[in-house]
Amino acid sequence: MIIGVFLITLFGTLALGVPVAFALMFCGIVLMAYMDIFNTQIVAQQMISGANTFTLLAIPFFLLAGELMNAGGLSRRIVDFAIACVGHIHGGLGIVAIFAAVILASLSGSAAADSAALAAILIPMMRQAGYHVPRAAGLMAAGGVIAPVIPPSIAFIIFGVAANVSITGLFMGGIVPGLMMAMGLVVMWLIVARKEKVAVLPRQPASVRLKASIGAIWALLMPVIILGGIRFGVFTPTEAAVIAAVYALFVGMVIYRELKLSALYAVFVNAAKTTSVVLFLVASALVTSWLITRANIPAEIGDLIQPLIDRPQLLMLVIVALVLVVGTVLDLAPTILILSPVLMPLVREAGIDPVYFGVVFVMTTCIGLITPPVGVVLNVVSGVSRVPLGQVIAGVSPFLLAQVAVLALLIAFPQIVLVPLGFLR
Repeated sequence: MIIGVFLITLFGTLALGVPVAFALMFCGIVLMAYMDIFNTQIVAQQMISGANTFTLLAIPFFLLAGELMNAGGLSRRIVDFAIACVGHIHGGLGIVAIFAAVILASLSGSAAADSAALAAILIPMMRQAGYHVPRAAGLMAAGGVIAPVIPPSIAFIIFGVAANVSITGLFMGGIVPGLMMAMGLVVMWLIVARKEKVAVLPRQPASVRLKASIGAIWALLMPVIILGGIRFGVFTPTEAAVIAAVYALFVGMVIYRELKLSALYAVFVNAAKTTSVVLFLVASALVTSWLITRANIPAEIGDLIQPLIDRPQLLMLVIVALVLVVGTVLDLAPTILILSPVLMPLVREAGIDPVYFGVVFVMTTCIGLITPPVGVVLNVVSGVSRVPLGQVIAGVSPFLLAQVAVLALLIAFPQIVLVPLGFLR
């Protein structure tokens, strides 16, 4: 019965258009009233204790690093570097988008920010070259969702806090699946774009490639410093976020000299606004998470799917299907915050590696970002590229299938994540 109360309250408030954070808070209040433990102090205490986590400090600093990268010219130089390397191939601008998406993913960890940057720079070029623009916009959206899978990832930080899983392990475990997502997009792009009659960029001479490489070297060093430092225990993921922000600030102001002192205020305000939205959502969700545990909802759900506990792969398939359905109506962060506390006890009981589960779970929620009707990244790309949302949805369809195919491979062969993870650990 309490599961019904939880679901009806949550989805009922969301259907009425209540913002997700307030819907989660209201859901927690209803659960407290149903369990006859209603106390406003519990709500306040859980919100404060939920947000008062050292690990969550990584979120504002990674968001700030992303803003500084865009304002300081790091993102543009990465795209220029990709164009110099592979822009001359038939369909090369699409390969450039995927190549640049992987590099940007290793810098910011924000799907919306990466998709917006790619669309703003490459869509005008692809339109001028004669590419099918809705398909190109769909590729930008599909490339952008690699960002939360390749570290550093804000989604992994949220999942690690909500599910009590090693964030360093999640970061290391996301590298191979993120690269597989990129390879899946490359294959699909080569299939769908082979018949397009487009203008091909001229092959760049070695001097131009060298110049682009030198120009991008400072941006390309950033993921090496972050991931290398985390891998060898020099600093924690939270400390890595601070280093990323300081590094982006230094490169933008001192090396590239594109980030002016007068622009810093706007950069910090934008990062602060995004941070406040994310952390308020996290704080509200952790109230509901505490009450989910108090109401013993994971045990009730466990009883429903008990026959699957001894069949881990089938359990993973059912969970992934559930997350894909939920992801069509919820954004990435609330999906993680609502479902991870419910599902983690079942995952541990089934003997599934928590890091492997976290990687697959986050990857599934990322696919939800390009799944209608909500599709946050689809809306971002539609707005930036000025392509109607319906056309972007049609354009992203083949790339959505490619991402789902990669997801299916990870479920069928967990060793794809576990073997590299053991080496990286």
